Amino acid sequence: MNNDFARRACSVLLGLLAGMGAAQASGMPACQGGGLRMVVPAAPGGTTDLVARLIADHLARRSGFPVVVENRAGGGGTIGAANVARAQADGCTVLMGNIGSNAINYALNKTLSYGPRDFAPVTQVFAVPNVLVVNPAVSATDVQSLIRLAKDRPGKLALANSGLGQSTHMTGELFRIRTGIDVITVPYKGNAPAVADLLAGQVHMMFDNVAVSQPHIQAGKLRALAVTSTRRVSALPDVPTMAEAGMEGFDVVAWFGLFYPAHTPPAHVRWLQSEIAGILQQDAVQQQIAEWGGEVGGELPDAFQRYVDKEVAQWQSVVDQAGITLQ
Repeated sequence: MNNDFARRACSVLLGLLAGMGAAQASGMPACQGGGLRMVVPAAPGGTTDLVARLIADHLARRSGFPVVVENRAGGGGTIGAANVARAQADGCTVLMGNIGSNAINYALNKTLSYGPRDFAPVTQVFAVPNVLVVNPAVSATDVQSLIRLAKDRPGKLALANSGLGQSTHMTGELFRIRTGIDVITVPYKGNAPAVADLLAGQVHMMFDNVAVSQPHIQAGKLRALAVTSTRRVSALPDVPTMAEAGMEGFDVVAWFGLFYPAHTPPAHVRWLQSEIAGILQQDAVQQQIAEWGGEVGGELPDAFQRYVDKEVAQWQSVVDQAGITLQ
């Protein structure tokens, strides 16, 4: 009896060790006290947060690896990004970064505590255009009438954004510079609080991510004037592009992707990229991202690194030409 018990115990132990070995061979990190910590450099309810929670849920179910989403808003994404840049490179902390935290901020903020080489890009998750929305109390019904209204009332209209350095900020600044309008720029700590004030009429307009504003547009609580992509968005088929609205060459796409701290073992990077690529192929995930007006990513780390490098250079050029600086 004792021998049978010993054999069964040994068999269970060997099974557990084999499972652990398989996990290590796959590149899955061994995290003490839990699973993966996914840092969101924005407030709950915004696009970055929505994407992070979608991916975290599917990653936990797909891999059996616990994922905890942690919001660290503020500083246009710099607080959360800096937290991950300083984290231990053991594969247990990852950033759901975006165009603001991991591209635009390098051009805008000369005193950042982190830089592009403080991260190991994993993969892009998805990309989505912004949409120009106004509170229904604003009389403008299209882009050109909004421009006329702003010029008739200089310094009176308030333009919200989700944080200094975010794509919503930069898109608004480009719009202001291209049109020559005089508006009040109002930064928030994320999309959600900015949209809340827009809905309440505390601010008048905003370039917001389609994913956040779409439900309010469909409910008639916000009026959409144009999207910032080169073609119309399937989620908002009746909303023209900025080019169709008379703003040629106005093309901005917000992207979201995962970044490990620099020097994270390549095996962990490959494991997470492979898991995310698989998740992004699931019909339910693709349907959700399509409803947000976005396109899925999933590329290999090297390809994502090249894309990020290109974005960093592009926004540096825009900032230099426009003379935009953080206050």
